[in-house]
Amino acid sequence: MKKLNTIILFVVFVAQIGFGQKDAKSTAPLFNPKTNCLLRYYYYPNLEAYFDTQKRIFYYKENGAWQTAEEIPNGYRGYSMYNKYSVYISDYDDDNICQFLDIHKKKYPYITNEKSKQLMSQSSNYATNNTF
Repeated sequence: MKKLNTIILFVVFVAQIGFGQKDAKSTAPLFNPKTNCLLRYYYYPNLEAYFDTQKRIFYYKENGAWQTAEEIPNGYRGYSMYNKYSVYISDYDDDNICQFLDIHKKKYPYITNEKSKQLMSQSSNYATNNTF
């Protein structure tokens, strides 16, 4: 009986430690120590849109004006969110991200399916040609 109680206490203790660590990781915001900025925004080059991880909304242009929504409209710019390519914006964490669209368009260019296929084939060629 003493062994059974010890085993049960050990299992409960391990379970509490494991769940406590998961909670701590999920609540900690991502942070870039080089720029002292929170990693708050994703930029989608193919959409020319942003996602705010704090407010949980998208910023996108429609008819030349910036819109906000919890989801990108279906078929927006002929793009599927399931094929999304996104980049964390690591040097800005204030509220007016839309002002940097021209900079981000140059820094993170639009990637077509052909470009992504080329990038994938280059990386696979590198992996197959460089065995250790």
